[in-house]
Amino acid sequence: MKKRFLLSLSFLILNNAFMLAQRNVTDSIISTPMLGVHYGANWSQADLADRFGFINHVGLMTGYKTSKNWFWGLDANFLFGNQIRLPDVLANIRDSKGNITDQSGDIAQVSLSSRGLNVNIAAGKLFPILSPNVNSGILVHAGIGYLAYKLRIDTPFHVVPQIELDYRKGYDRMTNGVNLHQFIGYQFMANRGFVNFYGGFYFQEGFTKNQRTLFFDTPDIPVSTKTRLDVQFGLRAGWIIPIYKRLPKDYYID
Repeated sequence: MKKRFLLSLSFLILNNAFMLAQRNVTDSIISTPMLGVHYGANWSQADLADRFGFINHVGLMTGYKTSKNWFWGLDANFLFGNQIRLPDVLANIRDSKGNITDQSGDIAQVSLSSRGLNVNIAAGKLFPILSPNVNSGILVHAGIGYLAYKLRIDTPFHVVPQIELDYRKGYDRMTNGVNLHQFIGYQFMANRGFVNFYGGFYFQEGFTKNQRTLFFDTPDIPVSTKTRLDVQFGLRAGWIIPIYKRLPKDYYID
């Protein structure tokens, strides 16, 4: 069963690659569904900068480019990073030497990182400027979606009762809300073949709120219920796979 699945998947990939090689995008503006994967390098600003620094985005995209070069899409991104700017949220469970001990009394290994996700719908347009064909050029799009993030607390080799299970929620700063984004860059679709990619500048503004009612490290300070402005900006680059319709066969009559 596994071999059959791998053979079928390989056939689909090779068949799509063959179709791409046969399609010449210089002929006309082509409408086509698209799939893609991308990576983004992002820096935090506004309220988000008080919590985290550099954040990576790894995501998937599905979209559709029309015969007028309009673009509609949906993307989902996994957010992660290791630059934490919060004051030491675990200070209240450290001993006099700054260590955290597990349930056996041994020094525990505890790591902190940022984790999150966003899901966005987008609409935009491709302008065939400085391009080898009418399906390449400056790509501009914007959209709205959902953003959620938190402080990840990881104890891979130890059990620390104070930060296990639901107790972690008292430290994780779980936050979510509405997300806006903008992108401006360049999209390239090869005249022949399947080397198709895009890259450019990405901006994101999250209008979020804290989802916890108490922070265990600062129990005497009320958790803010105000809307936060969590800004990220950076670079994004991705590889796209246009899913062209199969070209019709030519028939000749003697």
